[in-house]
Amino acid sequence: MAIEQKTILVTGGAGFIGSHLCRRLLADGHRVISLDNYFTGTRDNHVTGVEYREGHTRDILALVPETPDIVFHLGEYSRVDKSLEDPFALVWDLNVAGTFSVIEFCHRKGAKLVYAGSSTKFADEGEGRHQSPYAWTKATNSELVRNFGTWFGLKYAIAYFFNVYGEGEIAVGPYATVIGIFKEEYKRGLPITITSPGTQMRCFTHVSDIVAGLVLVAEKGEGDGYDIGNERAYSILDVAKLFGGEIMMLPERKSTRQNAVIDTTKMRGLGWEAKTSLEDHINSFKQAAKQEVIAEKRVLVFSTTFFPSMGPAEKPLLELMRQMKDIQFDVITTVFETSAKDVLSPLPNVTIYRVGQGKASDKYRLMFEGVAKAKELAKTHHYAFVWSILASYAAFAAALFRRSSSVPLLITLADQPLEHLPFFFKWVVRFVLRNADQISTSTVAQEQSISRIAPRSRLTKSNRHGDAFANQMRFLYNNLLKG
Repeated sequence: MAIEQKTILVTGGAGFIGSHLCRRLLADGHRVISLDNYFTGTRDNHVTGVEYREGHTRDILALVPETPDIVFHLGEYSRVDKSLEDPFALVWDLNVAGTFSVIEFCHRKGAKLVYAGSSTKFADEGEGRHQSPYAWTKATNSELVRNFGTWFGLKYAIAYFFNVYGEGEIAVGPYATVIGIFKEEYKRGLPITITSPGTQMRCFTHVSDIVAGLVLVAEKGEGDGYDIGNERAYSILDVAKLFGGEIMMLPERKSTRQNAVIDTTKMRGLGWEAKTSLEDHINSFKQAAKQEVIAEKRVLVFSTTFFPSMGPAEKPLLELMRQMKDIQFDVITTVFETSAKDVLSPLPNVTIYRVGQGKASDKYRLMFEGVAKAKELAKTHHYAFVWSILASYAAFAAALFRRSSSVPLLITLADQPLEHLPFFFKWVVRFVLRNADQISTSTVAQEQSISRIAPRSRLTKSNRHGDAFANQMRFLYNNLLKG
């Protein structure tokens, strides 16, 4: 790096890209400070020699009393599809409230701001910016940075990343990257899951190329328009084929943009070019990876009630099963009503196992007969994961089964209220949440309740097999639930 030794702040310094950037800046001889709230960042990414501060970017003035020369602002909410599922207040808080504070901080301190914009706004002839809360907030932030430069003389440069991949990428959990998901599915012997139609084009860029570009932008860049991306575009289907094996198509999402628009003219003017090939990276990964036991395309579901006795949480579940006809679902449920005792499944890919006699007490039998049936089924099937809708008695049975098996458990809370629970049921919910590998919420109120009821639970995070598969289903279910 040609610039002299400086004090540099990296927001999101414990994240995927941020940790690579911190390592490079430190190697170049700079004093490096990281500010991270560890929403997706992890202490496993810490680099010896970097000064770490934990907290929200909106509190940057209190957390960083120093006057840095350069601020790399990477610490924002950073997933397109997930932003349609998470509460908008969360995206706003991290991307709008937090980023305004960072901009104001740079203005007051006289620091140069290198802002990580989002290339999503360029897609589909400019309509990409309106396709998700993430894309909209990122596009709006880029405009705010530019306006601060015009109005108040803020020193800035805006860079745009294009589908970053590489060592340390998030491969599991709801914030996993595309390449990370494909790698995880490949290692676990699962089908490579693609969101339809599969023809959507993306430019994939290795993290080392991103970091090299950011360093040049900090040194020489001024203003907007620094696209840091490999110009070679791939369809998602072509990328899946590079991994080889079975491919499974999933329903299209309304946030899916179809094209990739990139212009690296300004980056080339700084002397930058992409050096790492996606194909070479995937081939190297496949040579090093050892595939594990091949899992079936089969999911074990616990539900207190199911067809034909269905409520507002079970109806979208059945619709999901109808749409995902290539997946086999084994449903453990109650008889609930005597008339339902011998009712067969309405779908060929769904097998229903009922316990009880059609009485209100059937739900308690799930904890014994339901768990026993699950153990019996697990002897002959290798499930990708166990799934339960709502934190209910069925979920309690699923959690009991989870404690005696290695199959990961997903709990989807739908719109279930968790406030003012009776004492005994609060204990049931706490047990379920603490034993889940992944918990999907749909409201801020649910997240707040979980933090009180079961503070040690793994909210929307997991590091176990089946995650990539589970994330796709969780997202589709929540979309169907919302209608």
